[in-house]
Amino acid sequence: TKRGMGGRVLAELELTLVADDLQFPEGPVAMADGSVILVEIQRKTLTRVAPDGRRTIVAELGGGPNGAAIGPDGAMYITNNGGSFQYHTVNGMNIPGPTPPDHKGGYIQRVDLKSGDITTLYTHCGERRLNGPNDLVFDREGGMWFTDHGTSLATHRTHGGLFYAKPDGSSITCVRDHLISPNGVGLSTDEQVVYMAYTHTGLLWSFDLEPPGKGP
Repeated sequence: TKRGMGGRVLAELELTLVADDLQFPEGPVAMADGSVILVEIQRKTLTRVAPDGRRTIVAELGGGPNGAAIGPDGAMYITNNGGSFQYHTVNGMNIPGPTPPDHKGGYIQRVDLKSGDITTLYTHCGERRLNGPNDLVFDREGGMWFTDHGTSLATHRTHGGLFYAKPDGSSITCVRDHLISPNGVGLSTDEQVVYMAYTHTGLLWSFDLEPPGKGP
C-alpha cells in the first residue's frame, strides 16, 4: 500500500498500452464512447484513439496542435502553436527543438467533431500576434483560459502570456504578458484561482480571480 500527501491511500495503478507510434501526443480528452481524442503535434492532427487502440484522424489541423478541450458547445477547441518546434531523435526519443525560422505564429481553432470542419478563432490579441498557444481550460461561464508558451528562436526568445477568450471568436484578452514559457493551465474547483505551470523556471503560479476573465 502506498500513501500520498495527507496520508491518503493510493491505488496500485496498472498501466496498459492503448496506442503507440503517436507523433508527440498531447491534450488527451476522454470521450463518452470510451475513446480518447488527442492532438499529435508533429503529425498536425486531432486524433481519436478507440479503446482497442484503433486510430482515426478527426481533423488535419496544420501547424502544431498542442492542447485540446471540449467547449460549451460540444466542439473541440485547439491551442495550436503554429509549428513552433523542430524535432530530432535522441536515444529513441522524439525531442522538440528550436522554433523554425519561418514560423509565423500560432492560433486558436475550433473543430466540429461531427463534420470535422475547422474554424480559426484567434491569431492575434489586438495587435499582439499569438506566438505559441499551448494549453487551455474552460470555466463554467464558457470562456477559455489559455497559455501562450512563446518561442525559442536562434537569436532570441519571444515572450508568452496568459489569455482569456470567448469561444465564439468575439473577445480575447491578454491577462498577463511578458511571461517566460507558460505551459499548463488549470482552474481550482471553485474557479476562484487559475494555476499556470512555468516550465523553464520550474514554478507553479496561482492567480486569484475576479469575475470571469477579469483577473488576475
